Amino acid sequence: PPPSPAPPATDPSAAVLPVLVMACDRSTVRRCLDKLLRYRPSAERFPVIVSQDCGHAETARVIASYGDAVAHIRQPDLGDIPVPSEHRKFQGYYKIARHYRWALGQIFRTFRYRAAIVVEDDLEVAPDFFEYFQAAFPLLLSDRSLWCVSAWNDNGKEQMVDAGQAELLYRTDFFPGLGWLLLAELWDELEPKWPRAFWDDWMRQPEQRRGRSCIRPEVSRTMTFGRKGVSHGQFFDQYLKFIKLNDRFVPFTQLDLSYLKKEEYERSFLPRVYAAPEVRVEELQGNQRRELGTVRVQYTGRDSFKAFAKALGLMDDLKSGVPRAGYRGIVSFVYRGRRVYLAPPSDWTGYDPSWS
Repeated sequence: PPPSPAPPATDPSAAVLPVLVMACDRSTVRRCLDKLLRYRPSAERFPVIVSQDCGHAETARVIASYGDAVAHIRQPDLGDIPVPSEHRKFQGYYKIARHYRWALGQIFRTFRYRAAIVVEDDLEVAPDFFEYFQAAFPLLLSDRSLWCVSAWNDNGKEQMVDAGQAELLYRTDFFPGLGWLLLAELWDELEPKWPRAFWDDWMRQPEQRRGRSCIRPEVSRTMTFGRKGVSHGQFFDQYLKFIKLNDRFVPFTQLDLSYLKKEEYERSFLPRVYAAPEVRVEELQGNQRRELGTVRVQYTGRDSFKAFAKALGLMDDLKSGVPRAGYRGIVSFVYRGRRVYLAPPSDWTGYDPSWS
């Protein structure tokens, strides 16, 4: 038979989604690369490109040991960055921002990819990591109110997720990072104003987010094993090391994900949240009113949000007023085996950036 014609460029199932691995001086990048290569369904559709900063010889040897299985590119400018004296201890964050700017420039300007999945050298991916991104990519193309797809649930500790609902996905207004997909158009928008440091919190500012959301999973598709990093393990010991990595392969490309489109999501998710009976934090903690099933805890301001989040074991920090994993102020999680929505009043009008 004659060869079948190449799929049209618009066919998302045939899209090439490179994985950009950001590396520096951790030779444990091997653990990250081993899993990526073990789980990727196709070398053609998911080329792995390792961008190395820092010029660390041992890490370079590890990356080189993969031969043609990965492409190895090197950030050329390894000099120190002039920073304000009070930021001297943050030099590492300036170097990370410089590296991101260079590496994403390579992906979108030099190699001219349509989209890319970004991971860092201390992430281990789940068996359905690639399946998840391949399935969510068409949503990103069709829904302009989305600006990323992330593999990470900030509140993804084992006892706070429903592992039996590993197929469940959400919209979130919080930029999670930690394994995320972006389109070339987003880089066109961000590159001219890319910050000198703290790029992820910069992404979370209203000027960059512009009301857009990301897709995130109930159960994380990445986990971080890197305690050693610029943030010196502060979050690692408290939260990151407890994040559950999904272990059940979900065939996302065969599922209907249209419920995540903005209009549909607001038609289904919001009524579900506000139909849930309201309980007090003390009742949850005392394991009372079990007969209610799914419940809602209402907060009314910054202080009550932080107090309730802390009491229930959620991440309680806010970035530009947005709670981690939150959508329209609502954080969905599992507490003592039941679904709980920590939510603002239903007449919510938007985030207050002074809440932080």
